[in-house]
Amino acid sequence: MNIDARHRACGRFYHCAAGVLRVHDDPVELGTKRWRFCYARAMPEPTPPSFTNGPASSACRVAPLQTAPVTEPQPMTPTTLVVLLALLLGLQPVTTDLYLPALPALTEGFGASMGQAQLTLTALLLAFGVSQLVWGPLSDRYGRRPVLLVGLAAYVLAALGAALAPSMALLIVWRAVQGAAMGAAVMCARAVVRDLYEPVEGARVMSQGLTGLGLLACLSAPVGGVLSQALDWRAALFAVAAFGALTGAVVALRFRETVPADRRQPLHFGTLVRTWLHIMRHPVFLSFSALSTASYGGLFTFLATSSFVFTQVLGLSKAGYGLIMFTNSLAYIGGTFVCRALLRRFGVARTVAIAGALTLSGGGGVALLAWLGAGQAWYGAWAIVLPFYLFMVGHGIHQPCGQSGAVGPFPQTAGTASAVNGFWMMVAAFAMGDWIGIHLDGSIWPLVHGILFWTVLICAAAWLLVPRAAAAKP
Repeated sequence: MNIDARHRACGRFYHCAAGVLRVHDDPVELGTKRWRFCYARAMPEPTPPSFTNGPASSACRVAPLQTAPVTEPQPMTPTTLVVLLALLLGLQPVTTDLYLPALPALTEGFGASMGQAQLTLTALLLAFGVSQLVWGPLSDRYGRRPVLLVGLAAYVLAALGAALAPSMALLIVWRAVQGAAMGAAVMCARAVVRDLYEPVEGARVMSQGLTGLGLLACLSAPVGGVLSQALDWRAALFAVAAFGALTGAVVALRFRETVPADRRQPLHFGTLVRTWLHIMRHPVFLSFSALSTASYGGLFTFLATSSFVFTQVLGLSKAGYGLIMFTNSLAYIGGTFVCRALLRRFGVARTVAIAGALTLSGGGGVALLAWLGAGQAWYGAWAIVLPFYLFMVGHGIHQPCGQSGAVGPFPQTAGTASAVNGFWMMVAAFAMGDWIGIHLDGSIWPLVHGILFWTVLICAAAWLLVPRAAAAKP
């Protein structure tokens, strides 16, 4: 390295001219350690840099070497980020799936009706959807880290309150608070991806996080069943609190803020309303949000109807039904791996189009086999499960692409965009829940027709809306 190069590389400059000493201090990395070096140069003729504790020249004397390592916070590694995404996104299946096996026992324990028991789930989902509209702007204003820490602390407290609730009414209240707190974690997870990555790379990273979500979904229902059977239903809710505490600890220790101070948005109601309107009118947001919402609607329809259809209509055992849910989660995980492979080769728009073909094969296959064989001896659970695996593979592609694509145009307000996207997914789930409650008639048809309905919407978004939005982007 020559002298000029050293002048540029070193971090502390001492200019000695007319008795004035000016200092510019920045770290410099040499080898595997970070040190602060200094040298002096007298005006106007430069002298070679001195790396000793003695005088550098007769014109001036330099300060002693500072050899303390720089203690700047290190950024998150890609592995750390994926683990954090998996934990934050995984709160949703843990909060619902781990608790569902305990639902009959807690209903009986409180002497409550099934309608009241269902409120523990619907209140959680309603609070989850609405709360994101609040958490999103707050995270854009104050950063992701404080919102995550506050939300996860509230989540753990609410989970403990639910586990210790003395009545069904208080359990419903605590579950609603838990859903509102969960909204902070899931919303921030989606927004963080946009903070750090452009949409195409963000879809790949999101798919890695959703792979972790799938693994947690695979484990949640079996663990909840074992805990509620071996101990009692409160043990399952304590396990939810423990998972929330683990997630909060990992966030506190390893999460680094992803929103720089100069990108944080002030909170003004008028500005917030204009931001919401701008997001909801944006064609890219509408296209990708329609995709993620329709895909989630299809999954929700299956979850809301499958237990009744498989166990009561088709006569499957509870163990058999649990195996179906487990294998569906595996299909979803497989879809997230397929998503990453397709993105590397084809980009987002073509990847979504290919996934649309999988969705049509799966949802259309469920409907076709039902039309041909419902009521006949050869028709059974396999006629729903096997084609629905294709739907779940497509779901594993649509969700990372849809969620990352929806927030892609809004790097300055990614939290708000993520919140609006999550809100619409919950609106779709509630609307579908009302429809299912009215049409659940002791047959397979609510499941079949519901999945077919969302299949058509997914294909419309994947083949019409997303390509147009991709073509219109500058």
